[in-house]
Amino acid sequence: MTEDALDVDAMLERFRDRAGAVRDRPLPPVAGPERQRFLDQAQLDFQDFSIVGDATWEFTDGVLTLRVDLQPPA
Repeated sequence: MTEDALDVDAMLERFRDRAGAVRDRPLPPVAGPERQRFLDQAQLDFQDFSIVGDATWEFTDGVLTLRVDLQPPA
């Protein structure tokens, strides 16, 4: 695959959109332990999509590298 065939910025935007969708997803009518499992999974989904969505990227010699800064903001 070449850089021309892969729109990395669009891919990262989709991840940001997914993070927003998870954050804004309504809670289904569940109660008890199922509710907590849903909330826990939503938090993990949001975290994962946000991390990838915040990545910077580089495409060199056919290798796509995503760089994620996990340091807290200064």
